[in-house]
Amino acid sequence: MQWLDRKLLRVLCCSVVKGFPKTMKKLFAKKTLRDLVEESNHHHFKRVLGPFSLTALGIGAVIGAGIFVLTGLAAKEYAGPSLILSFVLSGLACIFVALCYAEFASMVPLAGSAYTYSYAALGEVFAWIIGWDLILEYSLASSLVAVGWSHYFVKLIGLFGLHIPQWLTSDYWTLSHQAKDMFAQSVPFLHGIPIVFNLPAGLIIVVITALLVIGIKESARFNSIIVGVKLAVILLVIFVGWFYIKNDNWGNSFETFAPFGIGGIGTGAAYVFFAYIGFDAVSTTAQEARNPKRDVPIGIIVSLVLCTILYIAVTAVLTGMVYYKDINIDAPLADAFTRYGLVKVSFFISVGAVAGLTSVLLVLLMSQSRILWAIARDGLLPERLFAAVHPRFGTPHISTIIVGACVAITACCFSIEEIAKLVNIGTLLAFCLVAAAVIILRIKDPHHPRAFKCPFVPVIPILGILSCGYMMLRLEFSTWLRLVVWLAIGSIIYAAYGRRHSKLAKKHALMEKQNESMVELDKSYL
Repeated sequence: MQWLDRKLLRVLCCSVVKGFPKTMKKLFAKKTLRDLVEESNHHHFKRVLGPFSLTALGIGAVIGAGIFVLTGLAAKEYAGPSLILSFVLSGLACIFVALCYAEFASMVPLAGSAYTYSYAALGEVFAWIIGWDLILEYSLASSLVAVGWSHYFVKLIGLFGLHIPQWLTSDYWTLSHQAKDMFAQSVPFLHGIPIVFNLPAGLIIVVITALLVIGIKESARFNSIIVGVKLAVILLVIFVGWFYIKNDNWGNSFETFAPFGIGGIGTGAAYVFFAYIGFDAVSTTAQEARNPKRDVPIGIIVSLVLCTILYIAVTAVLTGMVYYKDINIDAPLADAFTRYGLVKVSFFISVGAVAGLTSVLLVLLMSQSRILWAIARDGLLPERLFAAVHPRFGTPHISTIIVGACVAITACCFSIEEIAKLVNIGTLLAFCLVAAAVIILRIKDPHHPRAFKCPFVPVIPILGILSCGYMMLRLEFSTWLRLVVWLAIGSIIYAAYGRRHSKLAKKHALMEKQNESMVELDKSYL
């Protein structure tokens, strides 16, 4: 009996050892760049976006929550006036990574962004990790922007004497902690359960989702109009606000300029990094661009450089107008001008914020549905559900509706602070992997045509990895823990569904069978 047990154990060990290389081969299977280029020519999207539309999409996604929402909290809690340097640090990190994105976009004109790039350079398991990570990034980013949109919308209609009950414009945790007396007296209950949710945040997501289902061309045109309004308002903030800056608010020494020290500048950079994530959304629309190899890199780089300059200028104005400890968290810019009696300017800022955050929502929700489409196209998620394209509108309508519903629920129920922290760490991880992928493909496939080349490789990608890695380390342990939990859930889904239904794995299995049959055929002839 003991002999039998030993023999059984030996057989099991041998089978595991023999099967291990095959398993690893499947997990790290890569798509060739030729296959990806071939895929880009077979899809059902409409190619209607030019360089102007792509740049507008980038600006539409980048300029929004970073300026209108996060600047207040980041200055007050993390960096003080030195938030200006935080934006410089985040901007530099993003420029390093943007050059990497631009190279990939010129090589692989496919939807999917970092997910698709990782599939070619790092293999399927890394592609899944980054794809799952991007799902988290875009979903939570959309939720955060919707919450910020709600704050400015409430402030805007308040200028006309219209007021919505606070239990319809906040989440349960924020209201129960910040307004305990009002919570006990004014909040309605249903069977003992308090009814508290952010109604405006949910409604704007429903409207944007409907617009995205109708079509990309209509969405892009709508976004371009809003971007024009938003840029006009931001320039108004810079030029008018500059006359109300008090140098004392910036501090008279480095200690007063950076009250939280060098570490505070790094933490502020990690927090406001969310403000920049929109530029990578341009790469998710590659299959809807008329000339993606040229236009997508233009859209990525131009939108990011322009937005970085505007971010630094607006932050300088805000922290110069209001002492950092007195900055309003919910609507910092509008409140700053109201303090100086500039009610009309405050009104235009609120209009610009509502319009600007609307365009951010549009681009982020659009990008999320394209990421899901790309993952499902490869068989890692149900294809009939997430890769279905509407026959008339030419949009991934089912995934767009699913994303809209999930984002609306999150925006109605959670606060800005908690959402922002988790978004940033996911984005930073994605950026690190894209930068690493550029170095790997330069070594593995140096002769593949590149319409745009990232300069100074591997220096620029390494700088991108180091700067993004540094900002990841500045985030709280609880944020890292949530990311680990999210990735663990993704690993379970990949093991249970993705690995079994992967089209690339099936293709390799078929090739192995054909090779085995050829070997047996050769043996029979011998």
